[in-house]
This record gives sequence, C-alpha cells and structure tokens, in this order.
Amino acid sequence: MTALAEKETRGFQTEVKQLLHLMIHALYSNKEIFLRELISNASDASDKLRFAAISNPELYEGDAELAIHIFYDKEAKTITISDNGIGMSRDEAIAHLGTIAKSGTQEFLMSLTGDQAKDRNLIGQFGVGFYSSFIVADKVTVNSRRAGLPHEEGVSWESRGEGDYTVETIDKKTRGTDIILHLKPAEEDFLNGLRLRNIVTKYSDHINIPVIMKKEQYSNFLKGEPETKEDITDKEEVVNRASALWTVPKNDIENEAYCEFYKHIAHDFEDPLIWAHNKVEGKFEYTTLLYIPARAPYDLWQANKPRGLKLYVKRVFIMDDAEQFLPNYLRFVRGVIDSNDLPLNISREILQSNRTVDSIRQAIIKRVLTMLQDLVTSDSDKYAKFWHEFGLVLKEGPAEDFANKEAIAKLLRFSSTHTNTEAQDVSLDDYISRMKPEQTKIYYIAADTFNAARHSPHLEIFKDKGIEVLLMYDRIDEWLMSHLNEYEKKRFQSVAIGDLEDLDFAKEDDKAEKNKEFEQEKESFKDALIQIKEILTDKVTDVRLTNRLTSSPSCIVAEEGQMTSQMQRLMRSAGQAVAAKPILELNPHHLLVKRLMQEKNQASFADLSHILLDQAVLAEGGQLDDPATFVKKFNELLLHVAQKGNGHGEDL
Repeated sequence: MTALAEKETRGFQTEVKQLLHLMIHALYSNKEIFLRELISNASDASDKLRFAAISNPELYEGDAELAIHIFYDKEAKTITISDNGIGMSRDEAIAHLGTIAKSGTQEFLMSLTGDQAKDRNLIGQFGVGFYSSFIVADKVTVNSRRAGLPHEEGVSWESRGEGDYTVETIDKKTRGTDIILHLKPAEEDFLNGLRLRNIVTKYSDHINIPVIMKKEQYSNFLKGEPETKEDITDKEEVVNRASALWTVPKNDIENEAYCEFYKHIAHDFEDPLIWAHNKVEGKFEYTTLLYIPARAPYDLWQANKPRGLKLYVKRVFIMDDAEQFLPNYLRFVRGVIDSNDLPLNISREILQSNRTVDSIRQAIIKRVLTMLQDLVTSDSDKYAKFWHEFGLVLKEGPAEDFANKEAIAKLLRFSSTHTNTEAQDVSLDDYISRMKPEQTKIYYIAADTFNAARHSPHLEIFKDKGIEVLLMYDRIDEWLMSHLNEYEKKRFQSVAIGDLEDLDFAKEDDKAEKNKEFEQEKESFKDALIQIKEILTDKVTDVRLTNRLTSSPSCIVAEEGQMTSQMQRLMRSAGQAVAAKPILELNPHHLLVKRLMQEKNQASFADLSHILLDQAVLAEGGQLDDPATFVKKFNELLLHVAQKGNGHGEDL
C-alpha cells in the first residue's frame, strides 16, 4: 500500500486518554478480552454490510463470503485481526477511533472510584471495544476501506494510545478493516496459535461469522519442544462454530456459551443474572434469547439512549437496539430476536406500525415478566439483587403498561412498618397476608426519605392499631401510586388523604362512647377552629380536629381526590404550577393544642396557629415559605414557656 496523502497528526479526545489509562491499569487481570472485543466489532461490521447489501448488493464487490481472519507473526511481534465487513472511511475512522462515540462519557469517568476492582466492573458496563487493544499493544495500526468506496480512498489510522494518533489516506484493494497489534514485550505470550484458538472458542464460539486461522501442526509442541515456523501451514480452518447461538437447540448449549454470547451483545464483563431461550411456532415464527443483566449500566437513566434487542430476520442482521419490541420500563433487557415473518428490508418506521411486531412485543413482555416471577419463586436472593439494580425502572411499568399492571405489581417491593427497615423487601402479597381480617385497603405513605416516611405523624394511629403501612420514599412512588389503584381487588389508600372515618380500623370497635366524647371536643373547639381557619385562610382549606394523632400536635392531609403534598412537590420540581391547599388537623389531647385554645392574646394565638401548621408541613417533609419567621416565632414560644415555668414547675 502506498500513501496517497501525508500523515495528519491529531490529538485524542480528553476522555479517550483518561479511559485508556484507566482501562490499561484496571483490566490487567483479564487481558485476553482484547481479542473478544475486536472479534465482536468485526462481527458487527460484517452484520452491517450484510444488511446494507440487501438493498445494494454491489457493496459485496464480488466477495459475499464474510469472514474474520486472525494472523500472528512472531518475528514482527504482531497479531492481525482482519474482516471484510462494512469498513470505514477516513472521516469515520477519525470519528470512531479518535473519540468515544458515547454520550455521557464525562459523567461515566466521574463515577469511577479509583478502586481497580470496582472500576473494572464500571468499565465493563461502559464497553471498551476497540480501545481494549492497548491493554496488550504499545502501538495499534488500523487499515480500512468502506465498502463501495474506490480502493484509493482507504485509510490508515495509527496510535500508541497516548496523546495523539496519525491518519492518512492509503490504497487498499480489499474492503473491510485490518487491525494490527504491535505487542508489548510483556505480552508476547499471545503469539501462540493454541492460546489464540482457545480464546476464540472461549469467547467467540457463538458468533455467526467464521473466525479463520492458518492450520497448525503441533508435533514439536506436543513433544515439549519449541514451536517453529514450519508448524504453521498454508491451509486455513474455521476455529469457531460460526452458527447463530439462538438457532442451536437449548439442550446443546452450555451455560458458559449463553454467558459469553451475552457479553458479546451487551459488551458486559459480568455474567447475566438470568436468561430465557425460546422458539415460537404457530401464527408467527420467531426465536428469542433474552437476558437480564446482573448489574445496571451506568447510563440506565440517560435520556434518548438507544436501547432494545438485536433484530435478525431469517438469521440476517437487521438492526441494533430495536426498541419496538420492549417497553421503556424493560429497557434493561438485552438479547436477540430472529423472526421469519418480517421482510428483510424492514425499517424502524415500518416496525412502529406492524401488527406482527405488536404481537411479538406482547409475547416478549409476558416472557420477561414470567422470567422475573420465576426468579422470585426459585431464588429470592437473586431477585433481591435484581430489585436493587432495576427496581426503580420496573416501577415505571404500571403507568406504561396497563395490560400487564397486575403482573408488574406482583413484582414490586417496598419497605413497610412491619420490618421498619429501609430495605425494600415487602411484596404486596406479603402485605395482604398480614392484613387485619376486617381490613379492605392497602395503606401507604410517600415521602422524600425513608426516615421522613417512617416518622410521619400520619402513622401514629396505624402503629397504635397494629396496621401495617407501606413506606415509600423513591421519587417515582407517588406517580406509581397514581396509576396503581388496586391489587387483588384491594384499593390502595394514602394515609395522608381523606378523613379518618374512611379508614378500616374505624370499624373495628364499638366507638359510641369515643364518638360522643369526640363530638363534645369538636363543639368546645368550634370557635377556636373557625378563628384558626381565618388566620390561615391563605394556606389551608380547612382546620379540624382529628383522632389519627397520638403524640404529634398537628398534621396536614389532602382532601379525597386531591394530590398529596408529596405529589405537589414532585409536580413543582417538574415545572408544573400547583396551588392546592391542605387541611390542617389538630390533636385535641396534645398540650400545645390545649395551650392554643387557652391563649387570650390574639397575636400569640395567631403565632401559635402558624407554628402548628409549619410544624405539620415540616413533619411530612415539606418546605416552608418563610422558615426565618417560623424560627423566630418558635423561639419566642420557647422563651415564653421558659419564663412561665421558671422555678415554678409550670408546663404549657
């Protein structure tokens, strides 16, 4: 090859330099994955050519036999991985090899801890791809030409993995990409045919592109003598199965092969948590191989991140990230779908309005939910691990997928007053199994934090009656409950909404005497309540007595059908204007409330009214409009109490 243009030297993107340094040092114990990553990239390039050639067969340039070749040269100390796939143009080489084509790279780098063991997993989740070459090589040369371009428009890219790289235009007769690794002195043990073959069969046996090497004779090697050049023949052989894993009968596939295929398609370092391999025949014929990862990727919450299954039609690759087969709340699922009922030239636009796709999508959703439910039954510890990684995502399900709302609800986990721990390990079935005989509702409270939920004054009467309440403290929980109205014919009820009379435990006792006493208290407090309501008219819709409190002086509740304070805060944080006012409830047995009723000074009465409201707002995690005034009034109250009780033992 002769250079057609002078070499141009360019600097790496800053993030590339950082990632290269981290990768080379963090992945030192698993160096052989460089070959897996490069073969995986070569396989993807072949798949892309095969798809592009459906509409433009001339891209094959008379060579439709796609393959990956591996050569090694002991004298030159190089390993070459060559493919005849789609290839790269000069601009594509600069874009793909000089920068990391992933948004959120900076955020990813900031998440690294400096602990090599932990960072290794993070780097695995990010995907190392081509850059893994520098784990074993001190110089990498990439010669490539995109299919369809003239041979004089090839490109040569070269770097030592430091601050810069060079790029030049070359004459390349064949399409595709050749990656030449100039090995570091300490990595020359990779210049061994047996070792390279072992790595290929270990990591890349499952890809449906043949990986070819020169045949070797090992007579000297088997005798314990050094291998010589004569051991390598001119004949070639395929060293992997070169058949699509999902087309092989399940009984013929080892678990290790399933795990390696997952790592190939997900670019993950860890084994998957679980997987399901199914062939469907009947009205539609298709095969799915679905995986649940063991760990959430760092960009799980990144908006507009391409996600989905790899789509094949009759074993011909069509597209990566076919999101039409999975709803957004199952975006963590990885895998392959191979259909016999879709046209080879299908596009994303056609997928969106295709009835066959809709039917397959519903079947895949049910398959994933069944996988998870089976995991609950077979291995609760594994499911707990899944929930820790993906529980927040699954909580999006009831709002997005009404048809499967009950099945999703069965998989949800919460904290509750039964365990009183932050761990979300209580299912709705667990809750129902512990319900009181006369209880008809599932009670919950939503707050900003676990402690705010656990210590909410709304729980006091429930604890007193021994009724379990679900403690919800994820930001998504209020939104979840607005779509999850009931489960197993039992309605969900927020303890921060509605009158106490609507609660089940109000029916459990003969309360005639208690009701009579409570009505008398209402009558005696009647004028004071009217006065408090007038003082707080801009902040509350009503002021009333309650017997839901046992130790707190006040709380705020929402009227039936209105948003709770927690939901209002979420709406405001999303930029929505919310003006709903709560109801202030007072505990007639609390000393502070009794003190309020005895106050003759109008200014002090007003101050104490505001204090009771502000306390209630703070107790349920809200923010005050004027915290400085609250502190001032509260301090004045404390000083007043201290002065009155000075040396006389008087209380409020």
